[in-house]
Amino acid sequence: MITITGTVGTSGKYLVTGIPVDTTATVVFKIAFMNNTAGTNLVLWAGSIAQFTAGGAGTIRLSDSGGPGFQFLTIIDTQKIAGMVLYVQRAVGTAASTFTINIE
Repeated sequence: MITITGTVGTSGKYLVTGIPVDTTATVVFKIAFMNNTAGTNLVLWAGSIAQFTAGGAGTIRLSDSGGPGFQFLTIIDTQKIAGMVLYVQRAVGTAASTFTINIE
């Protein structure tokens, strides 16, 4: 398992993967996503680098966030997100928002 923590700052977005997901095997990701900042909502997306750059919605909405302490589980076959990057986008609020992602 890997844990990723980050902060969505003034840009309103945070790139999680440096390159698109590259897989040919059937592997299941178990992703736990949590927003750590009150007064904001975050979305975890799988999409193209162009979607990330534009600050828009991705192709697949993997998870939404609740307030601090709420953790949401997504179970997805990696083939469904092959060729896409993962990114976090702020959906509500303006404050810098910290998050935690656990991927197994």
